[in-house]
Amino acid sequence: MRSSDDSTLSSSRNAFSPSFLQRIGERDEPLTAGEADVAGPWHVEDLPGRGHGLYRLGESRERGFEPYAVFRSRPHALLAAAVLPGTGRDPAFRLKKERGSDGFAIETPDGELVGHCALFDENLIAALGLGDGLLRVPESLAGLLEAAGAVALERAGVILEGRVS
Repeated sequence: MRSSDDSTLSSSRNAFSPSFLQRIGERDEPLTAGEADVAGPWHVEDLPGRGHGLYRLGESRERGFEPYAVFRSRPHALLAAAVLPGTGRDPAFRLKKERGSDGFAIETPDGELVGHCALFDENLIAALGLGDGLLRVPESLAGLLEAAGAVALERAGVILEGRVS
C-alpha cells in the first residue's frame, strides 16, 4: 500500500484526483503491483551536475518528478532501464534443491524441465531470469543493445551474421 505522502506528491501531476488516489491507496495492492511499478517503459535524462536519471514514461525532471535512480554514466542508466522491467516479475526459472543423476534440474515455475546444472548455481538461475526478462520486452532488449555501444554491436553483428548465413 502506498503512503498518503506518495499519493499527494504525485497527484498534482496525475490525471486522477487526489481524493481518488487517497481512497485507492488505502486498499491492498494487487499481486501485480510490483511488476507494474517497474514495468516501464523507462527513459534516461541528463541531469546537469548529477549524471543520468532514470524516469518512467510520463515522468521527467521538467515535470517535477524525482528520478527512480541516477547513474554517473549513460550506459549504466540504459542498462538499468533495460533490466528493471524484469525485476518485478516472478522468477522465470527455479533450481531443484536435490541433485539428480544429470545434476540439479532447472525448471520453469510450472515444473517444465528446461535443463540441468552440474552445480547448485543460484546465480545462473537469477541470470536466466534476467535474460528472459530482456527477451520478453523488445524495448528492454533495445536499451541493452544501446548500452552496449558501437564496438560491441559491430562485433556482435559479425557473429550474428555468421550464425544466420
